[in-house]
Amino acid sequence: MDLSINRSRLFIASCFAIITTAMAFAIRAGVLTQLGAEFNLSAKELGYVNQMAFLGFPIAMIFGGPLYNVIGPKRIAWVAFFAHVLGLVLTITATGFWSLLISTFFVGFGNGTVEAACNPMVTDMYSGNQTTKMLNRLHMWFPGGIVIGSLLSKFMTGANLGWQLQIGAILIPAVIYAFLFLGQQFPASKAEGASSTGGNLKAMASPLYLFMLVCMALTAISEFGPEQWIDPIMKNAGADPMIILALVTGLMAVGRFFAGPIVHRLNPTGVIWGSSVMAALGIYLMGNATGGMVYLSAIVFAIGVCYFWPTMLGFVAEYIPKSGAFGLSIMGGMGMFATSIFQPVIGGWLDQEAAKRGLTAETADLATGQATLGHMVIFPLILIVAFGVLFFVMRNRKPDHANDMVAASQPQL
Repeated sequence: MDLSINRSRLFIASCFAIITTAMAFAIRAGVLTQLGAEFNLSAKELGYVNQMAFLGFPIAMIFGGPLYNVIGPKRIAWVAFFAHVLGLVLTITATGFWSLLISTFFVGFGNGTVEAACNPMVTDMYSGNQTTKMLNRLHMWFPGGIVIGSLLSKFMTGANLGWQLQIGAILIPAVIYAFLFLGQQFPASKAEGASSTGGNLKAMASPLYLFMLVCMALTAISEFGPEQWIDPIMKNAGADPMIILALVTGLMAVGRFFAGPIVHRLNPTGVIWGSSVMAALGIYLMGNATGGMVYLSAIVFAIGVCYFWPTMLGFVAEYIPKSGAFGLSIMGGMGMFATSIFQPVIGGWLDQEAAKRGLTAETADLATGQATLGHMVIFPLILIVAFGVLFFVMRNRKPDHANDMVAASQPQL
């Protein structure tokens, strides 16, 4: 390690970059209803706006991942900053549906570029067990940043501060990470050689990898679907949507920070099978709860989705190690891509349920939100069956831990 590299400063900058992506996620969820009222958008149209954020993320990862070894983390980090600033400013000055689509895509692209730069950069700065430790601490700030963003959105909404100011608040951590990156020496890459790409692709063509790719799509929708639509769905349930989001993501941050090593030592198929059961139960309970019971059901949901993302990546790293970093990047990209595809679908469900009750999307009542959650519970229910089969198929198969360090370098959202 080059002694001129200030690892602490680069790491703190990376944390603020992750916080920026998380706050964008949380505040967008918090102002979704306001955006619909401001621009007279249906829930389905709001779904297309959300879709752009989740679509920009995997596109950035697909391009940014291979470019890391070519142009280095410094240039990728600055691309992330400029994409964030451009997207946020365009959102604040948006005049309608199409301008919101374009601006939200740039925000999502900035989010994905942050992941493409910071994850391998932290891996290159540390070695051995220290790598896993520091990456766990880095990715704690995604759910942690959502807590910050959701509470800030609740406070600003309560103070009658418009959605433009809330979006503008995301610029604060963006400027901080840019300042911390400014003038710094970045580490050189320790990545695998290009000769492994053929082996990666061969491993990715295996039935097990393709099966996990489909499951990754379902786990991501199960997690991000209810979270991103928390305000329109839960606003009439007798509990504050932003408090629910803060509660869910706060528990996820604590769970990942303290229980990561425990989950790593357990059978990953058992973890994700149990997670799918808890996620289905949590979504079902939220779809039938009102008042204080909503918070209890949110806790169950948080326990269910807490380990989905990192355990899915960990499973692939242990049981399909030859897929390498390329395979893990595609796995993470599939999660975000699937989530993007289902954003307008979820919005359409809200519109349909509202229409059944003679309501507009803006005045959708409690029954509309609960019925929409009834649709969403289908995803973890499918996973209960899929992961149950996987558990019995894999119960006597020993994992290959050779690729654990590669797994650690992937985004654990």
